[in-house]
Order: sequence, then C-alpha cells, then structure tokens
Amino acid sequence: MIQSYRETLLFLISTPLYVFFIAAEVIASNIHNNGRYSKKGTIEHFYIMLINIMIDLAMRGVALIALLWCFNHRVLEINNPIAYWVVLFILQDLAFYTMHYVDHKVRLFWAVHITHHSSEEFNLAVGFRSSVFEPVYRFIYFIPLAFLGLQPLDIFFVFSLTQLYGIFIHTQYVKKLGFLEWFMATPSHHRVHHGKNPQYIDRNMGMFLIIWDRLFGTFTEETEPVEYGVTKPPKNSRPDEVILHEFRNMF
Repeated sequence: MIQSYRETLLFLISTPLYVFFIAAEVIASNIHNNGRYSKKGTIEHFYIMLINIMIDLAMRGVALIALLWCFNHRVLEINNPIAYWVVLFILQDLAFYTMHYVDHKVRLFWAVHITHHSSEEFNLAVGFRSSVFEPVYRFIYFIPLAFLGLQPLDIFFVFSLTQLYGIFIHTQYVKKLGFLEWFMATPSHHRVHHGKNPQYIDRNMGMFLIIWDRLFGTFTEETEPVEYGVTKPPKNSRPDEVILHEFRNMF
C-alpha cells in the first residue's frame, strides 16, 4: 500500500470522529423520527465506499508513478514552505472543483458521479458514498500541480484532508454559518448541491472553498427546502443497478 504516514495518522484520527458524529446523527434522527437514516440506505452507502476504497488502492501506484514523472519534470520550485502549502491547498481545491464540474457536465463522468447523488437521504453517511470509478481518473486533474513542483504524496495528503472536511458538510443538522458562508463550502451550500430542485441542479461544486463557485457562476444560495436525489434514480437497490444505471441509460 502506497500511503504516507500523514494519511495513516489522518485516518486514525478521523475514524473515531466519523463514528461519533454519525452515531449522534442516527440517535437524533430516531429521537425526532425524521427518517434521515435508513438501514437500507446506510448499507448502500458503505458497500459503495468499500468498492471505492478497493479501486482507490489499486490505482494508487499508477497515480503515484504518473505524478512522480510529472514532478520530476517540474517547471517550478517553491522553496518557501508556507507559500508551498498555501499554493498546494488552493490549487488542489481548484483541481477538485474542476473535476467535480466535469463530473456534472459530461455525461460519461456523470455516469460515474451519479452514484454519490442518487441517495434520497442526506446525512454524514452519504459523505462516504463515493463515486466508485473516480479513482481511475482523479489523478489526471492533479498532473498540473505536480508539474508546478508540488509533491505527489503532499497532493494526496491535502486531498484526503479536504475530503475529511467534505464528509462533515453532508448534514441537515447544521444551518447557515454566518460570514463563513462567503468563502467556505458549508452544509447549507452542499445541501443545495445534492438537491434535485431545478434551481439547485449542478450548483455549488466546491468541497472546501466556495469561492470557485462564486467566481465561475455555479453558486446558488439555499432558499427553499431541498429535495434530495436525482431526476432519474436507479430502478432498484441492486449494487449493479446503483453503480451502473446511468451507463445503461446512456445506451
């Protein structure tokens, strides 16, 4: 397994946090009887996550080799450590925004990404409902970063860090966050992203920063209750249907 010690440490720290907060959401959902968690949906989220992890691990070596080649042919050298990490963080977030935008706008990639959106629930567990085949091509979006002198393992680490944050914005229990709404992706912004309301479709693509959406015209405020899911959902809950149904719709 090609994984930096920092990612391992991040996993060890974040796992108990996930367990605690998901348990808290489940308890709150049961107390309020609001149906925000279902057994079927939760099982679905986690088997999709496991398949994604297996593909991610299988692709990690390919991604690392490709990015190392690009890094070894870099055109820049950022020697100031503060500048290095600031540039890495900003460019990684922009790279994710770009990938996310393409995933929504190009049907082949939407067929991959729709798995994350097809749940009609919206809770922390949905954050683990990853796009199964995304690891096959995700590293391509990081190639410019490596050419700009950013280390591949550092790119992987910052991506993992922002994804950790991304899990926690999949919640209905956190309302708007004041001035943070202007520059950070928040639960309110991400609820919009998961909506199938016509005005919410393909909006708010940012994972950590919302500034890209504000700059590129994909930002929408949460103004009415969100109807979660997709306009063309899977016909049933069989794993092959959940993961592949949009590929079948293409043909």
